[in-house]
Amino acid sequence: FASALLSTPAGTTAAAIRTLATSVQLLNITMKQSLVLLGLAASASAFTTAPARPAQSSTALFGGARGGATTLDGKKSTVATVKELLDSSEMIFTVPASGITVSEAQNLRRSLPEGTTMKVVKNKLMSRAVEGTEYEPVGEMLQGANMWFFIEEDIGGSVKAFNSFTKEYAKKETHSILGGNIEGTNYDAAGVDTISKLPS
Repeated sequence: FASALLSTPAGTTAAAIRTLATSVQLLNITMKQSLVLLGLAASASAFTTAPARPAQSSTALFGGARGGATTLDGKKSTVATVKELLDSSEMIFTVPASGITVSEAQNLRRSLPEGTTMKVVKNKLMSRAVEGTEYEPVGEMLQGANMWFFIEEDIGGSVKAFNSFTKEYAKKETHSILGGNIEGTNYDAAGVDTISKLPS
């Protein structure tokens, strides 16, 4: 612009300056509009929803420590595991699972005799696992959250360990044995206790 002004006759210099000033004003307005539009676009993007994330391959947060408990494969695996436990069990019994902390459950698990497995199993999955087995009658006990004890041979030691746990953690009133099954017959808490005292 400066070289254009120097080569312009004096009369037209004022006109050129006005034209230049107008151009600068238009340029400023255009820049302001651009900045406003950019600001609006940025603000709008802050309120748009984030794109959907692809499904995660891991279900560790949704299905327990190992994950998979909420997937079809995880459920099938649980049923298969419970069936294996049933096949090797002489007796099973159940207690309420709610209100037992992870730490308490770990201590209880450690106190059980070898050959006894403690497992929280969803009622629907337990129902599928016992279907067609001698343990099918336990379907009557499938209410609420249940923790199951699968006992290979030491029934007395297993019941004694559980009773010691309820005494130590003051859970006798809230976590007594709900019932059990041996050789296809269901027993209430008193029946399980009686069986546990029989000589092996």
